[in-house]
Amino acid sequence: MERVSELEAFRAACDRARAAGERVGLVPTMGALHDGHLALVDEVKRRGASFVVVTVFVNPLQFGANEDLGRYPRTLAQDLEACEARGVDLVFTPDDGAMYPPGFQTHVEVEGLTQPFEGAHRPGHFRGVTTVVAKLFGLTGPCVAVFGRKDYQQWRVLERMTRDLNLPVEVVGHPIVREEGGLARSSRNRYLSPDERERALGLSRGLRAAAQAWAAGTRDAAALTEIARGPVEDAADSVDYVAVVDPTTLERLDGTVSRALVLIAAHVGPARLIDNLELGVDPLPA
Repeated sequence: MERVSELEAFRAACDRARAAGERVGLVPTMGALHDGHLALVDEVKRRGASFVVVTVFVNPLQFGANEDLGRYPRTLAQDLEACEARGVDLVFTPDDGAMYPPGFQTHVEVEGLTQPFEGAHRPGHFRGVTTVVAKLFGLTGPCVAVFGRKDYQQWRVLERMTRDLNLPVEVVGHPIVREEGGLARSSRNRYLSPDERERALGLSRGLRAAAQAWAAGTRDAAALTEIARGPVEDAADSVDYVAVVDPTTLERLDGTVSRALVLIAAHVGPARLIDNLELGVDPLPA
């Protein structure tokens, strides 16, 4: 496995791989890798990538002024070991100055899809995400890129950006990887104490309750929202949103629905956690 930090070295490595007939697979991360990230590596291989690239970059543009940029977990040595054990070919670890040199003033912004939910609670977040991912796509070149669907809105936003800008990238969303108790795997789970981790299961309990109601025939969006909200409010310190939305457009749904996604964001102790489930499609959390 090779590791590079220089932008042009990374671009050249990807170009050489394609020239040799390889299909490049990209897994963008902020490090602190866990089994969810490693599942993305497996997925990109299943999608035909023979040259697998993982990027590790804690992107300052996607953190707000009062968010956890300074304490976000950084475990590069362990990340490199995990990547090598999983058969990654190249790890790209740029620094802030390389990605955003002095005088940097160009940003990529998707309208519409970015406005509700995470966009409303984290102003500027998606502008930072789309800017850094557009840069990574430009450096990597034609590839297949896999993102976790735990960040469901992010996945849809990046799909939209890629289509709108005609970027030569196949964007794939991978199902959520969960811990044994049902908690969605996240680097921020490291912030949780044992008691907080137990309370955090309220998110997956809310999703499971809504999914069970759906399986029993409930199709009213307001009823499904309240069913999901109950376990979350019982467990969390505060709730940013519990919403039943269209899985493609992310528009809130009213009345009787034929397909629906439940989105949740809540605070438990020092961690802000998100989770989601498409009713009747995704498996129930354990």
